Amino acid sequence: MAIRLLPPQLANQIAAGEVVERPASVVKELVENCIDAGATELRIDIEKGGARRIRIRDNGSGIPKDELELALSRHATSKIATLDDLEAIHSLGFRGEALASISSVSRLRLSSKPADQTEAWQAWCEGRDMQVTLEPTSHPNGTTVDVQDLFFNTPARRKFLRTEKTEFGHIDEVVRRIALACPEVDIQLNHNQQLLRHYPSANTDQKLLSRLRQIAGKRFADEALHIEWAPEANDEHAVAIRGWIAPPQACRHQTDVQYMYVNGRMMKDKLLNHAVRQAYGDSLSNDRQATYILYITLPANDVDVNVHPAKHEVRFQHARQVHDFVLLQIRQALAPYISEQQHAYEHHYEYTKLTPKHEVAPEPASKELPQQSSITPATSGRSILPGAFRGTATKPSSEQLKEQQAYQSLYATRVPEVSTKDAGDSALESVRGSEFNEAHKLLSLLADRWALMQAGDELTLLDIQQAHLRVQTQRIRQQLIIGLSGQPLLVPVQLKVERAEILNFPAVLSRCGLLFEQKRLRGDQYQLTIKQVPEALRKGDLGQTIPKLLAILADLVDSHKNHEKDAFAQKLSDSNLADWLATQALKSEYSIAEAKQWLQLIQQSPNWQKLLRPLNWRNSFGADKEV
Repeated sequence: MAIRLLPPQLANQIAAGEVVERPASVVKELVENCIDAGATELRIDIEKGGARRIRIRDNGSGIPKDELELALSRHATSKIATLDDLEAIHSLGFRGEALASISSVSRLRLSSKPADQTEAWQAWCEGRDMQVTLEPTSHPNGTTVDVQDLFFNTPARRKFLRTEKTEFGHIDEVVRRIALACPEVDIQLNHNQQLLRHYPSANTDQKLLSRLRQIAGKRFADEALHIEWAPEANDEHAVAIRGWIAPPQACRHQTDVQYMYVNGRMMKDKLLNHAVRQAYGDSLSNDRQATYILYITLPANDVDVNVHPAKHEVRFQHARQVHDFVLLQIRQALAPYISEQQHAYEHHYEYTKLTPKHEVAPEPASKELPQQSSITPATSGRSILPGAFRGTATKPSSEQLKEQQAYQSLYATRVPEVSTKDAGDSALESVRGSEFNEAHKLLSLLADRWALMQAGDELTLLDIQQAHLRVQTQRIRQQLIIGLSGQPLLVPVQLKVERAEILNFPAVLSRCGLLFEQKRLRGDQYQLTIKQVPEALRKGDLGQTIPKLLAILADLVDSHKNHEKDAFAQKLSDSNLADWLATQALKSEYSIAEAKQWLQLIQQSPNWQKLLRPLNWRNSFGADKEV
């Protein structure tokens, strides 16, 4: 078949397949146009769930007569003119596709009257021929879009519509979301000539609370925690957040009150939802869902809204920073409700008084299957055991016991724990004396953490997390002598701390990669605005790790006040600080590519073979035969 241009009607219908999924999609697109036109009053009339009729009237700026026909053309819009406008978009709509797409699959009538025009005009067209007809009409200032017989010319699309009740339910949800996004707009929603929803303009705090109660329920409005954080006026790249979040005991059992807005645009974003859920942590039981209404504001050029046909999703230029910012703000708001265990959560080390550490005393290795290391974040909740052999509440049968014993014999060889610094150790068995890049072949990655390798006829396991820890610790020790390089934060993090002696030693903080401003609040309370952190802390929860880091440094300074600068730098390198920082960068799961990377790097470490764990596969096969 020859290549040719598609007819305009067919092209519009294809576009409608992306934009107009159901009647609720039409309502969303048209209402967003009303908001962009500056409307303060909206009347939405629905018949038969939107399949028969959708009529939306506003009191916005209106469309001049000579632009009515153009408004129904594809890629015609008044909201952007250049690429710079698109990259800094502030309006809800911008593509100029909605009216053209809707009119291609319905009978559409567009009536409008700007305030400076003496008479009103209407344009109407049907999806059959896409010819626009103009004629005078009677209409107040504003615009009305009347959409009838949706999908009348695309039977395949129409038959996929659900029941009238279901389709109206989707429309009702769209209107609720818009009512929360635009509290200053008065909205009426009618279905089959009956007024079902009325959201009066909420221009006062009391009226806003009333709208919140009307949409999210009385309990949420009464118990939700108010969140509000705004950056300084001269900060061009900062993120602001405001809204409400329910304490754990007031969270709902369904996800029907999870509303997220970015720059006034309603959306469902997995990244932000994950930040909210992570902020709750273990305080939220399995039968409850995070419950929130949140408004995120950031510079328009830091977020791309042109990534989804229906604009349901966005892409952040600095996604990780936005995620961490939302996580921190919500966790601070929920702090009084989070359990002590969750609030005091740390990865591994408990510090009371720091002393130089050169070795970790080895402990007898268990003959059980390897368990998750204590330096794994507690929130991972993942066991490395194969699914069939994880602990259960039921008593295993004799066959299962024999099978488990067979697998446990794989790990029967006693292996001492690995010290952070090891030197002068005796040579291990031959399988450990081989060089990895020559003798050890990576066979598989077990449970996203354990590297299964072959050396001749021997099998060994290597804990990738331990390899990661060893490499990171050695790197950080070397860097501490000359000073850690800090990573600037796109979104500065604010923390409230008690006055600490360590704040009087900016040189020490700078050597550790920290950069912040401090502001006294009252008494011994200070507010820190963190602008730069060590690379190892970059992806962690700064609300937890920064206070811990300050405490560690305070102990070090107190112990070594009288040392010279170079001597103190060496003490800093020899202390447990490097070990603690290294644990903050660890992961609970690794990909194959990451495993290969750390396997290559660990070879450069002295006595790296101590990390290998031989497997007695011969004994295992013998036991298997007995079973």
